[in-house]
Amino acid sequence: MSVAEIANAAGVFPNQVTYHFGSKDSLLVHAAFLGLLHDARRIERIGRQAPDAAAFRRNIARAVLAMPSLPSVTRALAAGISRPELASVVDQHLQLLFRQSERFVSQLIDSRGWRTRRPLNVEARTFWSTALGAVLLVRAGAHGTADDLDLAGALTIHDEPDPGDVAGTRRSM
Repeated sequence: MSVAEIANAAGVFPNQVTYHFGSKDSLLVHAAFLGLLHDARRIERIGRQAPDAAAFRRNIARAVLAMPSLPSVTRALAAGISRPELASVVDQHLQLLFRQSERFVSQLIDSRGWRTRRPLNVEARTFWSTALGAVLLVRAGAHGTADDLDLAGALTIHDEPDPGDVAGTRRSM
């Protein structure tokens, strides 16, 4: 699809697309991450419905691996690798995803009395890196199924106290 076709579909001039986004590839990175951020909001609803931390981990992992935006985001990541001028665009969107995820998990564990076994920023980055890495591997030709990946195991959110916390009051941040 050309910039002219994209602009026509949006009802704007092609130079408006390139002025705002810089290039068609940059527009595609923005669009891919916008889809991911919208999917992440839907995933949050699934997480809020979980009755306990184990169900939260299981439900979030299953839902994230089924997100329709993941293939386009992996293409955006590949574009960021192959085109250095897109790296900052990819990084900005990843930072937003991580902050949104940290904020959601922080609110959830505060309201439920759950705990994490590592800082929330590490929790969010580890989880999303695992999910995105799994999709990149599959798109690169690695064989396997969702059963071959323990994405839920990448989360350390628990409703029981940390074994090193006798009083059960420590909350990692």
